[in-house]
Amino acid sequence: MKRIVLVFLAFSLFGNVVKGQDISNNAIGIRFGDNDGFGGEASYQKRLNDRNRFEVDLGYRDHKNFDAFKLTGVYQWVWGIDDGFNWYAGFGAGIGSWSSNAGYIYDGKDGVFINADGNIGLEYNFDAPFLISLDFRPEIGIIGDYGKDTDLDLALSVRYQF
Repeated sequence: MKRIVLVFLAFSLFGNVVKGQDISNNAIGIRFGDNDGFGGEASYQKRLNDRNRFEVDLGYRDHKNFDAFKLTGVYQWVWGIDDGFNWYAGFGAGIGSWSSNAGYIYDGKDGVFINADGNIGLEYNFDAPFLISLDFRPEIGIIGDYGKDTDLDLALSVRYQF
């Protein structure tokens, strides 16, 4: 009898975790982070099915020592926590270009870079068509001098859902 109660309780808890996520068909907004100078990124999310979506972010940075842009794509799984709250995790890649300014450690150099990206975060869907999220995106440099190490990106995003 104890086993039946435990199994019923486990299925009940699991059902509450996976229910209730509302992924909008589309969401567009801004992602504010600071990974190697990428302060803001234009962000777009596209729903793929009830539990998955694809996110694309485009960022540009005009820093005193370098200029850079980056395009990132991340495939995400989304799980419901409670009414309006979801958490998500995923993986993807980024590609970009950079150029350094005179007097910087990479004086006059430029190049292309490619990163492998992970992603984990929390989000809240308001009753209005807005979404706010906080996520963590580790990026591992694969090709190129810019971002050749592991970078840790923490960001706050605000998006309009439609």
